[in-house]
Amino acid sequence: MDQPVTIALTKGRILKETLPLLAEAGIVPAEDISSSRKLIFETNHSHIRLIVIRGTDVPTYVKLGSADIGVAGKDMLLEVGAGDMYEPLDLNIARCKLMTAGRVGEHLPHGRVRVATKFVNVARRHFAERGIQVELIKLYGAMELAPLMDLADLIVDIVDTGNTLRANGMEPRDMIADVSSRLVVNKAAMKRKHKSIQDIIAKLTAAVEARQSAEELVSNG
Repeated sequence: MDQPVTIALTKGRILKETLPLLAEAGIVPAEDISSSRKLIFETNHSHIRLIVIRGTDVPTYVKLGSADIGVAGKDMLLEVGAGDMYEPLDLNIARCKLMTAGRVGEHLPHGRVRVATKFVNVARRHFAERGIQVELIKLYGAMELAPLMDLADLIVDIVDTGNTLRANGMEPRDMIADVSSRLVVNKAAMKRKHKSIQDIIAKLTAAVEARQSAEELVSNG
């Protein structure tokens, strides 16, 4: 008998891209997640359930064992640290870049640089590696506003198309990391529920590889 497995999903854009991939792996929620206010969902497999939470909380749920498996952006994993979880699979969805950005043509000040971001740990490491002294300002949204209002000299944020930056007179600067959604697994759960979890990983791996093969056929066609 399969052991029960809880999968924590990140709400928002990542959820919209995760659900079709789960379906391709044969895992389908028993009801429409997008139209429900529930947070816990049964699936077409009696031993698999899904929970839908904020991306910042997924690593915590997985690390502490409340969820066995999680889907989280690499940006969040870099920020909170994923050393005590397994990261067996790049799902290759919700792709973007974690970058620094500033006002177009504006030079950095001498001395301490003010940086606005919600990724304070990532930003601290990035600038420390370059020997740049920074004052970190934690914000939770609308990062582009900070330089415009002279709150910060730079921001560290997720960049997808770059349209929001350009619309606000800003430009991307340094690339910090390529970001995509990753599968993470609680280490104790991997031992206790190895067969059930390994089966889910194998199905998702096959779904990801099938997508990549299809993309290659289209690009080569």
